[in-house]
Amino acid sequence: MKITVIGAGNMGGAIIRGLVASRRLAPEDVTAVAVHDNTLNAMRALGVQATADAAQAVADADVVLLAVKPWLVESVAAQAAPAVRADALIGSVAAGIGFETLASHFGDKPLFRIMPNTAVTVGEGMTFITSQNASAEQAQVMTSLFEPLGMVMEVLEKQFEGCMALASCGIAYALRYVRAAMEGGIELGIPPLMAQTIVAQTIKGAAEILLRTGNHPEAEIDKVTTPGGITIKGLNAMEANGFTRAVIEGLKASK
Repeated sequence: MKITVIGAGNMGGAIIRGLVASRRLAPEDVTAVAVHDNTLNAMRALGVQATADAAQAVADADVVLLAVKPWLVESVAAQAAPAVRADALIGSVAAGIGFETLASHFGDKPLFRIMPNTAVTVGEGMTFITSQNASAEQAQVMTSLFEPLGMVMEVLEKQFEGCMALASCGIAYALRYVRAAMEGGIELGIPPLMAQTIVAQTIKGAAEILLRTGNHPEAEIDKVTTPGGITIKGLNAMEANGFTRAVIEGLKASK
């Protein structure tokens, strides 16, 4: 399978690095399209093909992923669409670009909206996929590209923006919690790097508990909140300062 990723910036580059690192595809079967020499050279260093010519890059591709900024999608799609193979699968990872816009350029080809988060670079991504005009087999082809990069979930298009807020924006929100906890740790006398390691491992462990057990978070919270203990005092102090409300409002603002 040959894949062309148009746009090799933060997200496109993360997908390419994840595919290469997971060995899902041979580097020579991946083509990156970018306009800046530094980006092109960085992609070539991974062993993938790299070019500034989108039309040339898509000519032999089985899968074409549009990973440019949302405001560039239409111009890039107009440039690439005439050269895309009739049987190619078209995916977009551009936020806010719906199927109507994609279909205006690619017609009735199998279309996919895809939203990974940047954790695909370490094989722990959360990727959402929704499709139009795609068979079950075609959907499985697209899904299989992202499965080595973490968890993949097929969702309805109406759920897409909410899922993006939880996972794509959620990476930043989780890391902001890490930063805040580090700062608290420093006040408690823990050196910064030591605090970062402790908090990161703690989050990783908490997430793994939920993924393995499927338990509601509150069930696990109950296990560490001894009556009159320090954990419940800390939780109550966080709530008094708006922790839950701040998270909910941040997510709602992300749609």
